[in-house]
Amino acid sequence: MEQALFYILAAVTVIATLLAITEKHPVHAIVQLVTSFFSLAVIFFLLAAPLIAMFEVIIYAGAVMVLFMFVIMMLDLGRPEEAVRPALRRWLLPCLLGGVILAAIGTVATGHVDVSSTARVVTVREFAVTLFQKYGVAVEIISMQLLFAVVGALYLGRRRKP
Repeated sequence: MEQALFYILAAVTVIATLLAITEKHPVHAIVQLVTSFFSLAVIFFLLAAPLIAMFEVIIYAGAVMVLFMFVIMMLDLGRPEEAVRPALRRWLLPCLLGGVILAAIGTVATGHVDVSSTARVVTVREFAVTLFQKYGVAVEIISMQLLFAVVGALYLGRRRKP
């Protein structure tokens, strides 16, 4: 059961990511990318890594998507007045992917998935020490990239006086 759920969620992740990449409307692409992040978080939970699953939801589906929305709003890429309501057939795949994710979360929540007890439990302290001692430079580089992205979005989105 767990293996089948893993493969289904992996397929949802790949399909939602491909849809996000090929989507023309940026807000729709963000929604599909959030779908991908949530299914990836459930995969991490199934792999007995609940802390990474929480990070996936909080950091990527939360903070990074808010940053993307901020950039889209600053650059005025949304243009909701030009968007047309998609046909019913365009709603089928997103609803199907959302249903699969909800079923996976329901399966995990009801306890039908047996997480292996052989996995070593890593405390938050051990994780933080490893993250900041071994990968400290990478964390700082990523934080600087996010800062540069915000500054760049503000610069590109500012109104110039004629």
